[in-house]
Amino acid sequence: MYGNLNEARLVYLFESIQRGTMRAAADALNIAPSAVSRQIALLEEELAIPLIERHTRGIKATEAGQVLLRYFREQNSHRDDVLSVLQEMRGLRKGSVHIVLGEGFVADLMAGPMAKFCREYKDISVVLDVAGSNEIIRKVSEDESDMGLIMNPPPDARIVSRKMSRQPIYAVVAPGFALLGKPGPFDIREFLDYPMALNYATFGLRQILQLVEHTEKIRFKPQITTNSFHILRQFVRHKMGVTFLPSFVAAEELASGELCIIPVRQAIMENAEAHLIARTGRRLSAAANKMMQHMTLHLASMR
Repeated sequence: MYGNLNEARLVYLFESIQRGTMRAAADALNIAPSAVSRQIALLEEELAIPLIERHTRGIKATEAGQVLLRYFREQNSHRDDVLSVLQEMRGLRKGSVHIVLGEGFVADLMAGPMAKFCREYKDISVVLDVAGSNEIIRKVSEDESDMGLIMNPPPDARIVSRKMSRQPIYAVVAPGFALLGKPGPFDIREFLDYPMALNYATFGLRQILQLVEHTEKIRFKPQITTNSFHILRQFVRHKMGVTFLPSFVAAEELASGELCIIPVRQAIMENAEAHLIARTGRRLSAAANKMMQHMTLHLASMR
């Protein structure tokens, strides 16, 4: 009857949409594809509205289907939160935390809060996913991750910044670079003639630099393009050229003197920000809240 919602059937809809086909959902659930199709059909009949659209390459959710998917994710999130609170009330220190972050934050996270957190909460497991900016926002907004670390996230009503910090983007060079020792900061154009390494456009840092290109009416021509911040640092360390990074991304090499930073006189780069984000309206579990507290206190990128 219209208006009923058999929540047990939502898992079939969720798995089918997430995996793109009912057959893939059936494999994941270890049941026949016909059973998945039947459960979704019954759900559509109960609610009197189409929930999926079929295409040659699979299926996708209708607008109504998307509403149910958000509800399903939120229900799962609330369930996990309730279980976590009950564990705390029983004096347990168990749970799990899912974090998604840009690769540039990895060294900062591991050197800062992660070691301390793992020592203090040995029974809380942590899942770390490294992803590009768009995927970070998707995972956080769809409750696949509790929180995310990202540079300059675009305005999005689905996410909220729990902590942010201004993290200027510098030119990163090796000792002996021609502009070192000269009075700065330098105009961004003064670096265009040097060999350059940058990361892909899926990275928040590169998206900031693309905005700089548009604003300054210039074009970066990287000799090396990579998905690895380690490669960017090695490119500079071996005196192959210049890259652009916030200082926390190369903190170890800067402290040891292997790399140096040069301030750049460019408003977008000077005002870049690191953000610790969560889904708007989400009540984090006790374990996730403990992790967020450690991150806000001990991440160099949040200072």
